[in-house]
Amino acid sequence: MNNPEIDAFKNALNNGPTKKLVIIGVLVILLFLFKPWAQVGPGERGIVLNFGAVQDVVLDEGMHFRIPIVQEIIIMDVKIHKVVTDAAAASSDLQDVALSVALNYHVIPDKANVVYQSIGVEFKERMIDPAIQEVMKAVSARYTAEELITKRPLVSAEMQEALNVRLLPSNIAVDAFSIVSFSFSKIFTDAIEAKQTAEQNALKAKRDLDRIKVEAEQTIAAATAEAEALRLQKMNISPDLIELRKIEANLKAIEKWNGILPTVTGAGAVPFIGVGDK
Repeated sequence: MNNPEIDAFKNALNNGPTKKLVIIGVLVILLFLFKPWAQVGPGERGIVLNFGAVQDVVLDEGMHFRIPIVQEIIIMDVKIHKVVTDAAAASSDLQDVALSVALNYHVIPDKANVVYQSIGVEFKERMIDPAIQEVMKAVSARYTAEELITKRPLVSAEMQEALNVRLLPSNIAVDAFSIVSFSFSKIFTDAIEAKQTAEQNALKAKRDLDRIKVEAEQTIAAATAEAEALRLQKMNISPDLIELRKIEANLKAIEKWNGILPTVTGAGAVPFIGVGDK
């Protein structure tokens, strides 16, 4: 017994335009179902797997086609990433040191497939974090606690170089490294502060001593100059100079005299300027 609805559907399929639309619809569904393309975004690389096997080719940014079922595209981020890590270490003089460091790194883009094959996408947890811990402990052990503070740039550069040497063979590049903070035990911190205070006081005392010394030298120099001037002046005094000074004094007195003689006479007689001075 024939079903009219089924017969109508078969007749519709046999119709040329309807059949084409059905085929196109099926193809579109299959296209989105198998997704035979992959999009690699900015700062990413595509790793090609053929039946799970990593291939030598690394896909750059953009749209790429793949063979459905056969190929799989794994996206790996190769942008610069930052990680901040804390670690406990010991200095060469056996002081406990707590460090906090910041590391900027990235996967070498052309080696993304090798990183995926040898480490996977969890390379931070597997490689970077352990490397930071080990390097911080190893480098800190070569410096005293005080040197870790006073030679901080040198310590930071040595840690960065050690991390670069350790991570580069794994195709992970170090872009920047910095020591965020050092912290020590309270006893050691108090000792450092006391030492700095003593050094500052000693420096102030030295500056005061230098100032007093300079002032004393200036006073001695002034006294010496004054004594030398008196000595030279004494050497220049002669009888002729004394007589000249008397004549000059008499001339100044005559210039000031108004021409009026004193009205009172007595034992002093009439004063004649210059009489009896010789």
